[in-house]
Amino acid sequence: MSRTIRVLLAEDQSMVREALAALLGLEDDIEVVAQVARGDEVLDAARAHAVDVALLDIEMPGATGIEAAGQVHRELPGVKLVVLTTFGRPGYLRSAMEAGADAFLVKDAPAAQLAAAVRKVLAGERVIDPTLAAAALAEGANPLTDREREVLRAAADGATNAELAAALHLSRGTVRNYLSTAIQKLAVRNRAEAVSIAREKGWL
Repeated sequence: MSRTIRVLLAEDQSMVREALAALLGLEDDIEVVAQVARGDEVLDAARAHAVDVALLDIEMPGATGIEAAGQVHRELPGVKLVVLTTFGRPGYLRSAMEAGADAFLVKDAPAAQLAAAVRKVLAGERVIDPTLAAAALAEGANPLTDREREVLRAAADGATNAELAAALHLSRGTVRNYLSTAIQKLAVRNRAEAVSIAREKGWL
């Protein structure tokens, strides 16, 4: 008899998390042994419960599912990582794969598909939603550098260049240059549009 697959479920919406846990719990070979609502709780929970597979929602407080995936991949390389998203943003797929994810699926996929993905990643396979894969290929790579992304993320709340410079420990001129380059790369008119486009494509 095959052993039970120990699963960690990370999802900040309790109703969604409980529904996923209940559906996966119906599978004979899968047990949800831990549930967390924050991205910054994933690593400790994965370690404490000796999980085989972590299912991570992208949008969580504390840390995103992609950031949590990167932490687990570095610290617990034996744990398989399945990233779930509500938004089919091409940039998310690329970022998730770079972080070490083994699977990338939309959250409203049928329960049987999710359970099958858990089994497949444990067997060493990669599972990617085909529609998202096609969109990511069509979109191409994220044109923004890490610094440009950092400055755009910080600018999302409407901070002035002076405030950004203080927060990021950069000069005002450097902040202005990063913003200008990002705006130019994204072919938009201002920082607000740059933030909007980069978010929409999953590049932040």
